[in-house]
Amino acid sequence: MRRIVAALSTVLTASTVFVASAWPGATSAAAAETPAPAVPADLTSTEVSFRGGGGLELRGSVISQVDAKEGRPGVVLVHGAGTGTPREKLLGEAVAFARQGMSVLVYDKRSEGYSLFERSYPQLAEDALGAVGTLRRQPGVDPAKVGLWGLSEGGWVVPIAATRSRDVAFVILVGANGLNPLRQQTWAVAAGLRKAGVSGSLVDRAEHNLYRVIADGGMFPQPYFDPAPVIGRLRQPVLAVWGVHDLLTPPVETPPIFAKALEDGGNRRYTFRFFPGADHAAHLTPDGGVTRLPELAPGYPELVGTWVGQATSGRAPLAQVSGPAPEQASRTVEVPPTAWWESAGAQLVALVLFLVAFCGYPLVALIRRIRGRRDVAPVKAARLVSAGGLTAVAGGFAYLFYVIMTGGKLSEPGPLLAGRPVVWLALQAVAVATVVATALTAARWRRAATRGERARLGLVVAGGALFVPWALYWGLLLP
Repeated sequence: MRRIVAALSTVLTASTVFVASAWPGATSAAAAETPAPAVPADLTSTEVSFRGGGGLELRGSVISQVDAKEGRPGVVLVHGAGTGTPREKLLGEAVAFARQGMSVLVYDKRSEGYSLFERSYPQLAEDALGAVGTLRRQPGVDPAKVGLWGLSEGGWVVPIAATRSRDVAFVILVGANGLNPLRQQTWAVAAGLRKAGVSGSLVDRAEHNLYRVIADGGMFPQPYFDPAPVIGRLRQPVLAVWGVHDLLTPPVETPPIFAKALEDGGNRRYTFRFFPGADHAAHLTPDGGVTRLPELAPGYPELVGTWVGQATSGRAPLAQVSGPAPEQASRTVEVPPTAWWESAGAQLVALVLFLVAFCGYPLVALIRRIRGRRDVAPVKAARLVSAGGLTAVAGGFAYLFYVIMTGGKLSEPGPLLAGRPVVWLALQAVAVATVVATALTAARWRRAATRGERARLGLVVAGGALFVPWALYWGLLLP
């Protein structure tokens, strides 16, 4: 099925650009080539390597205070989404936590076996456990006091790792999500569109349906992974942190899911903290979560240091929730799998039929002109169906792919008119014109003088008739 959706993308020129720019072959060099980061003078950095899932060699740095105490706790930092993310991305957290008296292992994320269309959370969990084993063997680190910290996607990975090994002493989650990845991503992009001022069918229907089709085509990895059962199997103390202005994880809906899962599993050693003025990664944000500043939320590193000390000494707080109420402008909605008629395969069949129906009329006209035949006058309405149908289909998909690639936090839908992007309104106008022209062509088809002309116009009308439910499904004929 992945080949089907890849073929669908190839049909659309702009969509092809999207796929090519995000294809695994276009990713950066392997993480092993990333140079070691520099750390402040009060800290030391030791280079390490270890084996992750599938035996892949990964490299990282263990950062500690120069005068670090013996028997200190350690924490492994697990990245959020991204292919081959270098350790520098989490250097700010590593430095801040090391200054709280811990040894911190931060490593370059894998690019092998991980891309926009391919990833395995269990494999990423094996990477994290390989790092845990390495940190437990570092001089001065108490092997019984090593835990895991996970950001965003790492919030799905870390619990898997922690439920697989007793070597994990505690779990820290930042910007973690209790919903499945497809629902979270659909919400994040929709929330970004709404934050940019968009309303109507683009955000209410088209974006939602596009993600369902992408998932059906195998181009959205692990779309229906449910983190709640894994959270319910955690037996370690859990610290979960959310920024009040999280625009990538629904911060109102997720904490209750986590609390219920932990409580149902008999684990009440959890602490939830919400930080004001902070974004998805618990960094400061000046504009409600759109821009991420380098600075961590005030009190965040100290909370981690204090809580780790309590958790590793058997004094983890019980069921604590504190901080201001998070902001979430809209609720998430369920993203069910596609029915057969809306699947990726059905969409590809529709595109092929549109290509044949809409290109057939002008192609025959071109052949007739080359042969010097001008015995049949062109039907302007049929021309409009051909041109309008192709424009609406190709332009609609191209614009939708652009929207989801720029979605999240604050989307870039272009100029708006009455809450609708001008580009989307133009495509809707073309869709309406195509439907009207189809009706006019159908009337002309009844009066066609020759059998050949009836077949030619009938093909255009058939394409226009199929276009109506297709355009309704994608919101092009809805307000």
